[in-house]
Amino acid sequence: MSLVDRHVGFIHALREAGLPVSLAEGLDAARALRVIDLTERESLRAAYAATLVKKPGYRPGFDVLFDLWFPASTTSLYDQGPGAAGMPDPETAPVEDLRGYLARLLTDGADAELREFARAMVERFGRQQAGPGRQNWFSYSVMRALSPETLMARILREVLAGQERGGLAEKTARQRVTANTRRFEEAVATDVRRRIAEDSGIERIARSAVRPPLDQIDFLRVTKADLARLRREVHPLARRLAARLTIKHRRGRRGRLDFRRTMRASLQSGGVPLTTHFKPPRPHKPELVILCDTSDSVSSFAHFTLLLTYALREQFTKVRAFGFVDTVDEITRFFVPGADVVEAMTRLANEADMVRFGRTNYGHALERFAERYGDAIGPKTSLLILGDARSNYQPPALDVLKSLVARSRHAYWLNPEPRQQWDTGDSIATDYGTVVPMHECRNVSQLAGFIEQLA
Repeated sequence: MSLVDRHVGFIHALREAGLPVSLAEGLDAARALRVIDLTERESLRAAYAATLVKKPGYRPGFDVLFDLWFPASTTSLYDQGPGAAGMPDPETAPVEDLRGYLARLLTDGADAELREFARAMVERFGRQQAGPGRQNWFSYSVMRALSPETLMARILREVLAGQERGGLAEKTARQRVTANTRRFEEAVATDVRRRIAEDSGIERIARSAVRPPLDQIDFLRVTKADLARLRREVHPLARRLAARLTIKHRRGRRGRLDFRRTMRASLQSGGVPLTTHFKPPRPHKPELVILCDTSDSVSSFAHFTLLLTYALREQFTKVRAFGFVDTVDEITRFFVPGADVVEAMTRLANEADMVRFGRTNYGHALERFAERYGDAIGPKTSLLILGDARSNYQPPALDVLKSLVARSRHAYWLNPEPRQQWDTGDSIATDYGTVVPMHECRNVSQLAGFIEQLA
């Protein structure tokens, strides 16, 4: 495969993995290759990263794909014999000797030595025959054979050698060994992916090797680990959402008549006030009402939107939040400023009155909201509805929603389902969309785009 083919394939793989790479950026990367030494693989990596990677969160996926498209070695060129000085014969050495060599690398080994040893261990332990002429490669068999996580006590005995345990020396040694163990695991995984790509094709393994960037992960498919990482994204989005709502609230408004300036200006026209002057409008924090579907079908989205509610509640005192399944309850009290977010979520699940029979019913929830909390909506209020508009074939209560929207200053609906699934099954997205502008909001990127549109 030529360098041009690898470049084009690499750019295409980045786009398929969700990393935004424009045509101009691809050309910039190609130009960068003209001014570096192509034999220096890390210089090549740095050139691509500088021209193509926009956010730190995109870097892990970029590195995985770079290692697939520009591998450090290929099986046909890799020397199967002993490698660096001191490395036992990877083909015949007892496992205990290999573990001893790995312990030395985890203590003070260079990165190149770790990678070379990882390739040798994948060759010895990572292969499993899957039939005549076929083989599979696995990381777990390498890690099971060498068990690097069990070497810590052995390494500490050698490193400390009579020094007092529990001090700074032990802490430093543990951190270094833990970091090197992680690097070794990554090197094994990288070589396994390389070998699978050689057998099955780079394009095939590239599609399954990289998870989408955090801002591209579908709300309805996030894991607990993803939600923990998403918490860091919430507060900047909350600040931007509040700023956009403020701008939208103030746009087109003028302050009160400035009588003094108007009369002074009229002296130039014989006392006739041809030009009127107004005072600047008073700064105004928007009033926000959030109505959030908390049913199981959108539980991950509800979790994220409740985190967003929590962030907004911390910034503004005039935010009221309501959760519903088939009835509605105000949940603002769980998100007081300074409260622990995990504790707030637990209390909400145990104490909030949002469920009668457990089946989502938007119509009944809207009717109960209008009956119990209708005074929350006023001419200064922005109404934000969060949910998938699936109401289990129950009446939608469109008239109630129309009356709520008519009383509010602005109203928006964020739907976590793909647009092509709207109006399928029990979805009545279009019906609600005729009353409230409905926006597809499946990930952080789309939420950020919606916030930008508000300006």
